Amino acid sequence: DEARAPTERFIDRFSRWYMPLIVALAAAVVLLPPLMLGGDWDTWIYRGLALLLIGCPCALVISVPASIASAMASGARHGLLMKGGAVIEAASRVTQVAFDKTGTLTHGRPVVTDIVPVVGDEGSVLRLAAAVEAGSSHPLAQAILRKADGIVLPPATDARAIVGKGVAAVVEGRGLTVASPRFASEQQALTEEGLRRAREMEDSGKSVVVLFEGRSPLGLIALRDEPRPDAAEAMRQLRAMGLVPTILTGDNPRTAAAVAGILGTEFRAEMLPEDKLSAIRAMTAQGGVMMVGDGINDAPALKQADVGVAMGSGTDVALETADAAILRDRVTDVAATIRLARATMANIRQNVALALGLKAVFLVTSILGMTGLWLAIMADTGATVLVTLNALRLLAFKPERTG
Repeated sequence: DEARAPTERFIDRFSRWYMPLIVALAAAVVLLPPLMLGGDWDTWIYRGLALLLIGCPCALVISVPASIASAMASGARHGLLMKGGAVIEAASRVTQVAFDKTGTLTHGRPVVTDIVPVVGDEGSVLRLAAAVEAGSSHPLAQAILRKADGIVLPPATDARAIVGKGVAAVVEGRGLTVASPRFASEQQALTEEGLRRAREMEDSGKSVVVLFEGRSPLGLIALRDEPRPDAAEAMRQLRAMGLVPTILTGDNPRTAAAVAGILGTEFRAEMLPEDKLSAIRAMTAQGGVMMVGDGINDAPALKQADVGVAMGSGTDVALETADAAILRDRVTDVAATIRLARATMANIRQNVALALGLKAVFLVTSILGMTGLWLAIMADTGATVLVTLNALRLLAFKPERTG
């Protein structure tokens, strides 16, 4: 029942008292004029039956599920999966869209662009950093390991993750850490010159990690994860629809600002998974929020948002937690999902107005004797056919069309 649209549940509740009301009204039409005004029984029984028939809520009850079913079929055809009518209705009301960055707005495959040795040469810095990162599945770690492909790496022991900051391990008897410049600076393992160099690279949109031993920096490695080709266009479409896109990322503020500047979005940086959850909670207080992500770290935020959307290439946890999924991995499909949801709710409003409008007209004309039983049958059946045909229009809706 939770998957059903609130409008659909309201129509069901409305029908529960609407039908008894119609039966009572039909009984009054049959009984009151003959008993109180001396009317002809045959005439008023006929009119009461016509009213009872036209009052049947078939068209009204089918108006919402027909639109929802058409929308879900249309979305599936375009690679947009939504888990029920409640998701569609919530998506139509969002005013803000929050994005994870890595793997969502970017390809999630960063590449090493710079290696700046402080001690030794580039090869030794890369070799030691790759050894420390050998057991990590983080995208930055994988990029360093790809760069070190073909190099014989020394074994690492006592490896441990420093949540949201880096990885530490013992390599060749040395306690090494690969971490963010901020953490390295906190550990007094980065000189002013090293910090300045890291900031320069971050200002150009690169992520930087520092390899250090105790308080001694050994080198800096810069990586860049390129935005998806359609990311900037997706942000433009969302802004044109009156929505506010925001990047929630664990990156440092300078890298986040560089990416946000390219894409034209708001941003919040240096966010751990619990920070993203808190940010979504705060954003929901200002209106409907859609969260788009792809990883395990995004699952709590996806669940907290009014609508959680997982990229098709994301983790199983993200896909399971999310309310909707974008199978073609196109960021512009986020705008398409909202466009389809809004079109569906407009279609539902048209159907409800059509069903209630026809019933209101024929209820009055049936009581006045202007329409008979056969016209009432045609009107009732016709209303059901009309709302169904109107709902089927959604099958031809093209959600990616911006015009």
